[in-house]
Amino acid sequence: MRKSIATVSVSGTLTEKLEAIAAAGFDGVEIFESDLLVCPLPPEEIRARAADLGLTIDLYQPFRDFESVPDDVLTRNLRRAEHKFRLMERLGADLLLVCSNVSPGAIGDDDLAAGQLRLLAERAAEHGIRIAYEALAWGRHVNEYLHAWRLVRLAGHPGLGVCLDSFHILSRGSDPIGIEAIPGEKIFFLQLADAPRLAMDVLQWSRHHRCFPGQGTFDVAGVAEHALNAGYAGPLSLEVFNDHFRQADARRTARDGMRSLIALESTLEHGGPARPIVPTGFAFAELAGTGELGGMLTALGFARTGRHPTKPVELWEQGGARLLLNATGGEPALIAIGLDSPDPAGAVEHAESLLSPVLPRRRGPGEARLDAIAAPDGTQIFFCDDSWLSDFAPDGRAGGEITGIDHVALAQPRHYFDEAELFYRTVLGLSPQPGLELPDPYGLLRSKAMSSPGGGVRMVVNIAQVGAEGVPWQHVALACRDVLAVARRLRAEHPGLLLPIPGNYYDDLEARHDADPELRRLGVLYDRDEDGGEFLHLYTVTVGRVFFELVQRIGGYDGYGAVNAPIRLAVRHSGGG
Repeated sequence: MRKSIATVSVSGTLTEKLEAIAAAGFDGVEIFESDLLVCPLPPEEIRARAADLGLTIDLYQPFRDFESVPDDVLTRNLRRAEHKFRLMERLGADLLLVCSNVSPGAIGDDDLAAGQLRLLAERAAEHGIRIAYEALAWGRHVNEYLHAWRLVRLAGHPGLGVCLDSFHILSRGSDPIGIEAIPGEKIFFLQLADAPRLAMDVLQWSRHHRCFPGQGTFDVAGVAEHALNAGYAGPLSLEVFNDHFRQADARRTARDGMRSLIALESTLEHGGPARPIVPTGFAFAELAGTGELGGMLTALGFARTGRHPTKPVELWEQGGARLLLNATGGEPALIAIGLDSPDPAGAVEHAESLLSPVLPRRRGPGEARLDAIAAPDGTQIFFCDDSWLSDFAPDGRAGGEITGIDHVALAQPRHYFDEAELFYRTVLGLSPQPGLELPDPYGLLRSKAMSSPGGGVRMVVNIAQVGAEGVPWQHVALACRDVLAVARRLRAEHPGLLLPIPGNYYDDLEARHDADPELRRLGVLYDRDEDGGEFLHLYTVTVGRVFFELVQRIGGYDGYGAVNAPIRLAVRHSGGG
């Protein structure tokens, strides 16, 4: 299907928006009036720019507060409309979005509204223009899409149809099944936007918190499917109002929007989401840095078991946990993640189909082929089978209490948190848990956990700029058989390695859970879920941008100890690690 996007969905000037939208591969664009009004170029030149970029102008919007008005207001509104029609002729747009009236003075009379909409459609037809009427979720009298359709049907003009917007439909809790009662030829346009579930005024919700399909909780695919079942044949178009998107790089945002539509289209075609090759586990985590990190790994019980033949990279192992230390320079940081994949080539092909190109990589003779793509924060994601280990020829010294990588937490640039969720959901097939906002001494930490079926791969994405210094901390969580045993050894042999935990935390913990007093002495944190599952974990101090977490899951616990995250954040900000 053709794909379109509203200019309001990305940042920049109108010409910059058009260039970004075309670069992302869109077929068409909705011109938002405010973008045109502040543009120094005349409409004819905007029309030519769009055509040169291969973009059609699918919609001009919005025209507000037209219908359900007294006669004197109608006269003024028709005069206003005539100006818009002449402008649209210069722009080369033949479809005008008319929003339902939100004015307190609007008259609640369907016959009056339908008659005035018919008159508008008649005037528009003289200019070769059609009218798409949309029910705003906060409309004064018309705020349901089926009510808008009743007015369009009552008006009975061939140049008047409805515009369906997934946000306006789903934010009110309307059942989208009624879309299939609308003849496809009367659905003039379909706008798509997702959103998180928020308890707030619907207008503010709409203006600040919309996102691309797959980044929120709405069943956007269901709305689109009902429209297609009704016979809709126009473009899938994105109309997203989002404060972060308006500040972010336009090309990156437009590409993310296109990724969302590619995934949505696959859902519509196949009855399910685009089928990623879901990873089964962590092959490795790669960190920049050697000396201080190597000392920390030795203290944690890791052994250096191999070296890459052509790159300054060492393999460190313990149990099933494999870490690579890369000596290419820079502060210690998590730079790459290797994922076990049943079909690495297929996983790469799927990623490329969702606009995640393979990163260039130098490979020596006889070395294993490892293809990587870049996650939104720049972390390299490798798709692996066991062949990569042949580059290191590990010597087998891998025993210890640590059994594997439990999860990794990655810091995201502030404007690309939603992009990260869409990336991990569509490219890797991870399922998100509800997002969290956790208190930090200098603000809030926004966090979302995502995992593969069965929990073989768990990722946590956090907003990077948190705290007075905006430190983008990353960490690797290592699964242990017995965290208490590891803590006893580390407290005895390397007491400065572990993050100190305030005694006030344990006073509260004992009140909530009657916890083992040894947790206080060892600095181990604790959580328990509703089903009695338990989570024991502790943190190392930070080296550069990265630290380690040691975790033990008991009784099917499936969370991440989020209740304890504010403790960790406060201690790190106070200089405790």
